[in-house]
Amino acid sequence: PVVTGSVVAVIGLNLASVPIKNMAASNFDSWMQAATFVCVALVAVFTRGMVQRLLILVGLLVASLIYAVLTNGLGLGKPMDLSSLFNAAWFGMPGFTAPVFDAKAMLMIAPVAIILVAENLGHIKAVTAMTGKNLDVYMGRAFIGDGVATMVSGSAGGTGVTTYAENIGVMAATKIYSTAMFLVAALLAVVLGFSPKFGAVIQTIPLPVMGGVSIVVFGLIAVAGARIWVENKVDFSDNKNLIVAAITLILGTGDFTLKFGDFALGGIGTATFGAIVLYALLNRRAS
Repeated sequence: PVVTGSVVAVIGLNLASVPIKNMAASNFDSWMQAATFVCVALVAVFTRGMVQRLLILVGLLVASLIYAVLTNGLGLGKPMDLSSLFNAAWFGMPGFTAPVFDAKAMLMIAPVAIILVAENLGHIKAVTAMTGKNLDVYMGRAFIGDGVATMVSGSAGGTGVTTYAENIGVMAATKIYSTAMFLVAALLAVVLGFSPKFGAVIQTIPLPVMGGVSIVVFGLIAVAGARIWVENKVDFSDNKNLIVAAITLILGTGDFTLKFGDFALGGIGTATFGAIVLYALLNRRAS
């Protein structure tokens, strides 16, 4: 539990700097981020039923409306530009590209799979913590699914794909864990990929508002890690548990990176593998 909780917490903490440092270019943007996560918090606590289930979406819409009033109406910040939304077509084919096989590029990108293994492992542990069900038996399926999805994406000129911590945060917020919902969401995403209008809608969402929502999502993931410690009564008076948790959290939060030639293992990867190896080493020593 100490390893699992640490790895899950690290997923959220590692991503924390993204909305805070990269999505608030001005003081006004920072205040809008604060207004956004307050909106989400109010929806989460003071609403019920379907509205509460959709707290991320509802909070985002309310915050976007506030942003539009303050910027487009009162001129306090960068106004929302809706011209691309009005000009975008309802239907359009994405730009498909045939794959090109380059040995040098393949050797350079292949080690990234190691990072994906570490991320997938942590993500599955996070979902395990939220659902209370042991999902370790599905670990192999998750790795295979990620690999197949990346091959399908690459065959049409798309990028590599992976599981996303943002989706886990939404699961934690809505408390909806049904795999059927993700199948529907995936199919809907494919259909919407043929609509430039939908892409334009996403692009009109103000960056500070998206940052405020991200703060909530990543925070929920980090708290899920702490929840694992609490529910499993992890004894932090035991130096073994204390050291493993302490080092793992800092490796992930600080984005500690190890480089092997052109390959770099980032914060989540080093934290995941570090936690597993360190716990095994200290546990053997303690025994």
